[in-house]
Amino acid sequence: MTDSPAVKKPDLPCDIAPYVPHRHGMCLLDTLLDVGDEYLHARVTPRRDDLFATSLGIPGWVGLEWLAQAVAAWAGVQAITGGDKPGIGFLLGTRRYQCLTPQFAFDQPIRIEVTLDFRADNGLGAFSGQLLDSENQRLATSTLNVFQPESTQALEAIQPGSHP
Repeated sequence: MTDSPAVKKPDLPCDIAPYVPHRHGMCLLDTLLDVGDEYLHARVTPRRDDLFATSLGIPGWVGLEWLAQAVAAWAGVQAITGGDKPGIGFLLGTRRYQCLTPQFAFDQPIRIEVTLDFRADNGLGAFSGQLLDSENQRLATSTLNVFQPESTQALEAIQPGSHP
């Protein structure tokens, strides 16, 4: 943590990119819609120029990355409002990713909702997530297991060949 004062929560809706530590086109989400201490809602509108676009749309498996980036955005908001910068995190795994569509259609907004299930002091956490279409019909659901090291130094200490 830094000694800088806490920053206020973002004015919503807003661009989600400042809260996700992905750069150079890898931030796949568009808009931060709502955020709280234990949840985040975001939006993505699949586009034909999307990194993962096919002639049919965006493959259903990309929804898991959207959910993971929503978790990253939640952590980023928590960090920034606490006076820090968004940090690196890892998707350790998922349970029961169920996607009800093989492709996400272009130009059809999708709402991403993630909710914190638990967060341990050691950086491990779990989130429930879902993707909804513009009529609030469920497109996909999953539970995501994540890890966020407390610092870059902590991450380096667990790298193979490192010595604490």
